[in-house]
Amino acid sequence: MLLAISAQTVFSVLITVLIILSAVLVILYILGRRLQAKQAMQQPMLEANTMEVSMLIIDKKKLRVKEAVAAGLPEQVEKEMPIYARMSKLPVVKAKVGPRVLTLMADPTVYEIIPVKKEVKVAVSGIYIRSIKSVRGGVVPEMPKQKGFFAKLRGKAEKVVKENGTEQSKKKK
Repeated sequence: MLLAISAQTVFSVLITVLIILSAVLVILYILGRRLQAKQAMQQPMLEANTMEVSMLIIDKKKLRVKEAVAAGLPEQVEKEMPIYARMSKLPVVKAKVGPRVLTLMADPTVYEIIPVKKEVKVAVSGIYIRSIKSVRGGVVPEMPKQKGFFAKLRGKAEKVVKENGTEQSKKKK
């Protein structure tokens, strides 16, 4: 038995889906603008409370919020974390600051370049590591530049061409 669907039904379904998608996009745009404004208001506060501290990095891990609180972060972090972010992993650094061992959160870009088992001077705002100023016994490591999709493809293609070129030169000998 064939299903008879009229063009008008298909058209009305497509229009309904289009209206719903446009409404979702408008809502996401408005929420994004509000979050962006909120972040812009908090940035001067972070900068005002920033101080440079010398610390020995003991360990660094990415933990879920509950695990991070169990590892030593204040419970207030879990309470103030938005619902949608509670399942994400936080970059957590365990460091010795003076005589105390503290658990701190790090900026995701800083987390990647923090050296473990080294003494570093960092800019800290509360329990949040914002940047690395210097590393004892060396220079501040640079964040490796991430390759884009096409750059990765080009690199793979060049590797294959090199391998094929060396194979052909071996065959000629």
